Amino acid sequence: MKVVLNIVLASVCGLLFSCKKETETPKVSYEAPSTAVEKPKVDTSKVEIADLPIQFQGTPYLLFPMGEVSASDRSKYDSGSSSNQLNTKISNYSENEITGYLRNVKFQEVKSDSLHALTDKPVMIQSISYLKSQADKTKQQTLVYLLADADTNKDNLIDTNDIQTLYLSDVSGGRFTKVSADFQEVIDWKVIDSKNRLYFRTIDDTNKDGAFDRNDRVHYFYLDLMAKDWQSVEYQLTK
Repeated sequence: MKVVLNIVLASVCGLLFSCKKETETPKVSYEAPSTAVEKPKVDTSKVEIADLPIQFQGTPYLLFPMGEVSASDRSKYDSGSSSNQLNTKISNYSENEITGYLRNVKFQEVKSDSLHALTDKPVMIQSISYLKSQADKTKQQTLVYLLADADTNKDNLIDTNDIQTLYLSDVSGGRFTKVSADFQEVIDWKVIDSKNRLYFRTIDDTNKDGAFDRNDRVHYFYLDLMAKDWQSVEYQLTK
């Protein structure tokens, strides 16, 4: 009985240690880069695939979420397929928002059969939000993206373990613009329709420990959604 108890305790300790190790993975690494610039890894066991198109209400474009699937690793987003079949669903869609782990998005105007990609750079998109209330008011149709665009922890991958940044584009995918600062993690964002502004907060790893916590500085920004060029303005609320 004592032997069995010791085995159970050892297993529990091992599980707790592995969970702790996973949660403490830094999002930023300050190690000096090697002389040879490495590109993010390409997982040859996965294949690129697209979901069926999504059209936000009142817009003239279809969006095709692009991602990766593997025959040996079921996607986190369950399409309801049986366990012995490949799950090919890579995104979730709710009113005015697409979520998932997307490698790109392709756009198609409803009056055309041609497609164009959002970006030619490696990214990991976690959400795409359509600013419908702002579009209803101003007729300007804007998308907001939360994504990782750089291998900030230097593990040779671009994924959710890297810093999450904020981008905007119009509904066609044009004017794809980064609006948050490099090496600042986006905390949250919201739109104030009465001012036609998008407000957001970021956190800066000011003590350079590779993590974002209460010891780091929070930054506050807004931008004018109606401006020809989207530029964030930092404002002060705290010392």
